[in-house]
Amino acid sequence: MTLVREPKKYDPTRGPLGAFLYGIARNRVMKHLERLPREFSLEVKNSEGEAMALDVADHRTPAHWAEIRERRERVRSAVLSLPVEFRETVVLCELEEMSYEQAAQALECPIGTVRSRLHRGRALLLAKLEMLREAPKRANASR
Repeated sequence: MTLVREPKKYDPTRGPLGAFLYGIARNRVMKHLERLPREFSLEVKNSEGEAMALDVADHRTPAHWAEIRERRERVRSAVLSLPVEFRETVVLCELEEMSYEQAAQALECPIGTVRSRLHRGRALLLAKLEMLREAPKRANASR
């Protein structure tokens, strides 16, 4: 509606229409989130109207977060170790969520090439991640 009400706000020299609309949507979401309460009650009412304490304990430990960080790093390394043509296609289609057509345009190649590179890139990535899963885990120092 912003574009309909104020079409002069869109300047095609600054970027494509999609980016402009995405920016408007992002700003609306950010404003909405700013208005939400930052605190919430630690009590909830049950069906009888009695107050009950909310369980807000975080059962994740520092070891849990370290494991997540390590897993991300392994996936990042596996993606970076792919041959460049497969890596580009996997990043564009999987991480950037581009369509085959958009990726083909960005890579300046046919859509069929994008599809085959994506298929091969996924297979290579899966093989690399499977190898990481099967690698012996480090001995725990506490044992």
